Amino acid sequence: MIGKLLRRILIFLGSLVVLAFAGIVISLLFFSDGPSFGDGVGLVEVKGMIVDGQETVRQLHAFGKEERVRAVVLRIDSPGGVVGPSQEIYSEVKRLAAKKKVVVSMGSVAASGGYYIAAPASFIFANPGTITGSIGVLMKFTNVEGLMGKVGVKGLTLKSGRFKDSGSPLHEMTPEERQMLQGVIDSTYRQFVAAVAQGRRLPVEEVSRIADGRILSGEQALSLKLVDRLGTLQEAVEEAGRLAGMKGEPRVIKAPQKRRPSWDLLVQGVAERLALSSPRGVGVEYLMEGGGSSLTSGYLP
Repeated sequence: MIGKLLRRILIFLGSLVVLAFAGIVISLLFFSDGPSFGDGVGLVEVKGMIVDGQETVRQLHAFGKEERVRAVVLRIDSPGGVVGPSQEIYSEVKRLAAKKKVVVSMGSVAASGGYYIAAPASFIFANPGTITGSIGVLMKFTNVEGLMGKVGVKGLTLKSGRFKDSGSPLHEMTPEERQMLQGVIDSTYRQFVAAVAQGRRLPVEEVSRIADGRILSGEQALSLKLVDRLGTLQEAVEEAGRLAGMKGEPRVIKAPQKRRPSWDLLVQGVAERLALSSPRGVGVEYLMEGGGSSLTSGYLP
């Protein structure tokens, strides 16, 4: 009697294992949000301000090593962000595009740093109304010396060199400081223009003519050769599969997300906002003025 009961229990447990395994196989085969068998097109998403490029670089690098990922779609919905991380993402996109097709799909906005990271891709899609472009550099300063004088407050700065507090809100900018800071702007601007010219295979002079900070619709960007075609994310996925030599509609393989505690994300978000909005220090920005798009190089104490 006990033996029969034990056999029934074992058969029942075995059936559960078989059903569970079948469910896993079905999900792997038919649901693209998770891992999948066979070749496919990888999808990496960049959303919001670019303040840390490590996760995007990690995802791009992982897809570069994954044989089943035949091509990669980079979906960009970003107004820009910090210079260093944006340049890191740019370099990784460029490196990946040298061995696999990388197709960019622009969402509602891919301006300033959002366009910077798109430039080296193999092919760029934009929607007709996508806001893009904004190639240029901006420094903004606030001077509160007069206000502090009215309320009877004086600022005192001790520094190791005459340029250490350049851009400080506590004093008027000197001609020497202005010249030094303009040199930083010019250098960063040349880097942006060169990156676009190289990525889009355009003459530097041609890029320079439109690199005056203007924003563009996707339709305008197409006429200026900054994008290759107007189309949706789905069309970008299909084009990536075609460029990779795949037959039919390609399977989308999403990059696994690195999980982080909610508290860490909250603290980081607050810190980033404070850093980007702080009136202290010097910030070099690829800025879509009035639209919240900034590509900030960092703040100097």
